[in-house]
Amino acid sequence: MGPADQSDSRMTRVAVIQPDITLNLDWEGVIRDASLSDAIPSERVQDWLGRPWMETVGEIAGLQVRRMVEDARASGVSAYLQITQRFPSGLELPIEYTTVRLGGQAGLIAVGKNLQAVAELQSRLVAAQQAREQDYWKLREIETRSRLLFDASSEAVLVIAASTLRIVEANPAAIRELGMAPGWNFSDEVAPRDRAALRDVLLRAREQGRAPGIMVHLGAEATPWLLRASLMARTPGPVFLIQLSPAATAAATTLPRAQKLRGDELLEDLPDGFVALDEDGTIRRANRTFLDLAQAGTEASIIGERLDRWLAQPGMDAGVLLTTIAQHGEARLFTTQLTGNLGSEVEVEISGCAVSRDGLRMTGLIIRDVGRRVLPSGEAAALRAALGTLANDVGRVPLPMMVRNTAALVERACIEQALRLANGNRTAAADALGLSRQSLYAKLERYEIGESREASEDGAR
Repeated sequence: MGPADQSDSRMTRVAVIQPDITLNLDWEGVIRDASLSDAIPSERVQDWLGRPWMETVGEIAGLQVRRMVEDARASGVSAYLQITQRFPSGLELPIEYTTVRLGGQAGLIAVGKNLQAVAELQSRLVAAQQAREQDYWKLREIETRSRLLFDASSEAVLVIAASTLRIVEANPAAIRELGMAPGWNFSDEVAPRDRAALRDVLLRAREQGRAPGIMVHLGAEATPWLLRASLMARTPGPVFLIQLSPAATAAATTLPRAQKLRGDELLEDLPDGFVALDEDGTIRRANRTFLDLAQAGTEASIIGERLDRWLAQPGMDAGVLLTTIAQHGEARLFTTQLTGNLGSEVEVEISGCAVSRDGLRMTGLIIRDVGRRVLPSGEAAALRAALGTLANDVGRVPLPMMVRNTAALVERACIEQALRLANGNRTAAADALGLSRQSLYAKLERYEIGESREASEDGAR
């Protein structure tokens, strides 16, 4: 290679490594010379000559420029900083600069790289992320609509795992009509004579995606149902979507369907809560009143849950209640506190009994809200009349005094009601009110209720 070729090669390398912007600065950061590479459109950078570098950038970027100049003067080189450079034509480009000190007091040199391509790539990345997020929310909307259709369908629908045939999900219609809940093995509910046909249907659905309907008999009563199956992809494994509709030609083997529905409607419209539990204390049926007490939206959301999830002392209250029913066959007026999903607390009384049929033991419970019991009509009228009299004092009596008088009236009415429910036993009344006996005695003396303290203690004994 001759000298001329070597010179051309060096010039090529210099052209390759030439920065996009080169600024020659004096010791104070004033631009003395400027040059641009071909990567930046033609600009009249001669207009920068004699101007401080800080004046060619924005206000915020000016602080960064000052920092680079000071760092270069102090240590010889500054860190790389991204700055929005303003050109004489008004063009603004993101430039990554570093500043280097020349020998002695010769000045500084600032070299910059155009980051416009990087900024465009970042913008495209942000746009792609936003598009992906929009697609994600569209998918979530589709899933929500599918869930609403699943729950609102009047046809019994089950989702069962393809590998184990266990029920993964059941819509309210399936729970209501079939009594099936998540976790149950669906094949165990199919009559033995239909299990081979069920396997064939599921195999065809696995191979072709869906299969034509067949007649199967479900449950202990072998009720006929028309079954249709289709395969769905799902994480962690595929599932079968099972659609079940009553067989119109099947003869009823027990009570007519209309009578069953009427009985079910009676339970649904009970003013007290009703739940049916299996041997493990797991809920298999619940009416609308219990859903309101538990603050649950649908029956499907509590099927398969244990009752003690909502009781004041989980594991204790339900255990005592079910043990009592197991030993005596029934329980009456078991008092506890029920806590809803949203935090509401209600005092309840529970009564129930257990029945066994075909080796299956079920427990039915009636749950009554006793937190809203009211005073007898005569006392309620008297209390309302007294509170009405206090209302007439508005404008004549200071508000703090009215509040104290109202609290005293309500407190007196509550004490009298507690004594009445306890048949005059002041110890029991104090427990019901959450007071000590001494506090109750003091309030009785304050409101001049009943006999003396000594007489009350004799009566309690």
